[in-house]
Amino acid sequence: MRNRGSVVISQGSKVCLIKRVRDNSVYFVFPGGGIEADTPEQAAKREAFEELGVTVELKECLVELEKQGTPYFFLADIIHGMIGSGQGEEFTISNRDRGTYLPMWVDIDDLTVMDVKPNVVAKKVQEYFARKHSS
Repeated sequence: MRNRGSVVISQGSKVCLIKRVRDNSVYFVFPGGGIEADTPEQAAKREAFEELGVTVELKECLVELEKQGTPYFFLADIIHGMIGSGQGEEFTISNRDRGTYLPMWVDIDDLTVMDVKPNVVAKKVQEYFARKHSS
């Protein structure tokens, strides 16, 4: 895995994920993508716009994983746009052979029973919102 910037966008009791169908498997990911010649924050904002069609304001970095690359997961608020209007190459190039991408809202309580990649981030997101709503 390369260095990535991703967003965790919530609305009420739901969080935005990308449903991926690829090579006969179905799984979910947080919107995001590779860090190019930019920072993790810039990559997260760029990918939110490309994949979701929204401009976001980043808050704190909720999770930073150490793997073969470093993925960063930022809490974010939508400041402009509508989920599902993304125009990134995932949606505009039909012969990419990378499967399908479908932005959707899912219940935060369901994150750990779904195939969310990486699962450790799904757990941390669930824990964060459980703490936030209990205080």
